[in-house]
Amino acid sequence: MFQRPKVQQLCPFQLVMATRLQFDNSCDIGVYSKLTNAYCLVGIVGSQKFDSTFEDELAHIPVFQVIQTSINGSWSVGRLCAGNKNGLLCLTLLHPKPLEYLSISGTDMNWAYYDRIRAIEENNFIYELQHLRYSLPDSVEVKCVDEAHSALGNCIACNDDFALIHPELDKLLFFVHPDTSVEDLEELSDLLDGLPLAAGTVNRGSNVISAGLTVNDWTAFCGSDTTTTELAIIDSIF
Repeated sequence: MFQRPKVQQLCPFQLVMATRLQFDNSCDIGVYSKLTNAYCLVGIVGSQKFDSTFEDELAHIPVFQVIQTSINGSWSVGRLCAGNKNGLLCLTLLHPKPLEYLSISGTDMNWAYYDRIRAIEENNFIYELQHLRYSLPDSVEVKCVDEAHSALGNCIACNDDFALIHPELDKLLFFVHPDTSVEDLEELSDLLDGLPLAAGTVNRGSNVISAGLTVNDWTAFCGSDTTTTELAIIDSIF
C-alpha cells in the first residue's frame, strides 16, 4: 500500500501556511483527524467549526474529500488508522473478552448481554467500513489489519513515498521530536532519501508532535495553542 513511486512528483498545488484550530476544547487535533494528499478524515463527534475549517482550507483542491467518520466506534480517527493517497489501514474490530464482563458483573456471566453488545459492535464496524469505502476516492484501497498495537496512527508515519513503521508491528516531509539528535536527523534524512527534516514542538512546547499536528504535502493543521515561533518552524519544512 505504501509504495514509493519511481519518479518524485512536485506538489501541483500552492503551498499554504499552517492553520490553527481546536477539536471542541482540545488542541490535540492530530488525534481527531487524518490528512493525506487525497482525503481528510475527521472525528464524527467534533464541532461543525472543526469540520468546516478543513473544508474551507482545502476547498481549492479539486475532488478533495473531507469525511466525517468514526473508527471502531471512536472519533479518535487520527490515532486509529494510517493512510496515504493510495490506501487506508484500519484495525480489525476487537471484541471485549468475556472475562472483562465477568470482572464487571461478578461471577455470573450474562452471555445474552455479551452477544448483544458484540452484534451491535459488528454492525457499527461494518457500517464504518461501508461509509469509508463509499466516501473515499475509488483509487483509495481500504484494508483492515489484525494487530495488537491498536493505535496504528501512533505506530506508522507515512506519506505517499515512505513509511516509518514501529518495529514490533507484525507485517505491514517529516516533523520530528524536538530532542532528536543531529545524528538521528541525518540518519532519518538518509533513510528518507534526503527529505528535509525539522525538530520542533506544537501547542506551546508539547513534544507530542503527531497529536497536535496533521499535514500533507502542501499544508498543515495544528492545535490552536501553537505559537507563532512554532508555526514558523512548521512552515519552514514545506
